Amino acid sequence: MKLAVVAVVALLCALATAESGQPGRTPVLVELFTSEGCSSCPPADLLLAKLLREQPVAEAEIIPVAFHVDYWDHQGWKDPFSSKNFTARQKRYSQIFGEDSVYTPQLIVNGREQVVGSDEAAVRRAIGSATAKAPLPVKVSARANEGGLRLSIDLPAAPAGAEPIDVLVALAEDDLKSVVRRGENEGRTLTHVAVVRRLQTLGALEPEAFVANGQVTLERGWQTPRMRVVAWLQGRKSQQVFGAAAASVTR
Repeated sequence: MKLAVVAVVALLCALATAESGQPGRTPVLVELFTSEGCSSCPPADLLLAKLLREQPVAEAEIIPVAFHVDYWDHQGWKDPFSSKNFTARQKRYSQIFGEDSVYTPQLIVNGREQVVGSDEAAVRRAIGSATAKAPLPVKVSARANEGGLRLSIDLPAAPAGAEPIDVLVALAEDDLKSVVRRGENEGRTLTHVAVVRRLQTLGALEPEAFVANGQVTLERGWQTPRMRVVAWLQGRKSQQVFGAAAASVTR
């Protein structure tokens, strides 16, 4: 992804971000590490869909992403959505949560807390706790064109004295379905939401607010009407998420 970065006045960026999201709710990024090869994962996949569609935590705008890891692929069924890059991302979190914290289904909330992804009570508590911390403002939009997607991301200035804060963008697709023919889920038809198709780090926040614009190509088979773009701000060392936003693709 090639981005043309245009500096803008911080006040304008703040006004734009104030218009995004759900009024009165704090954006909370929820990452599910899952696999079609894991028999414990389907309940977590269903819970993620519930979080997306029902938004059941009153104070939170829940922004889910599902990372399908690849370490289950040798158990008889290769997850068509899995990636070694997503496994590597989960392993980086183990530096924060401990070496025994790499498992499925794992759900990580704002990079600060990890819980079993199918434990709805624990998931709700973690999301509710995440709303106590005010986020940095960020806004993202995506428009479909002949070449793929045109993205625009309004980014805030880096807080003074803060660690480097990276800007990450994911393309996520909803309503995906697989008929599993082998492995622990053999014979089951599994459905998924927020499946990350592509993840990229665009750089870091700068001393001044700016808008990043870029063009993203789509792979064959990806369905634009079912896609969303998710952007978030993540501490490079702490892995904490300082702000997040999501947008459906428009035309």
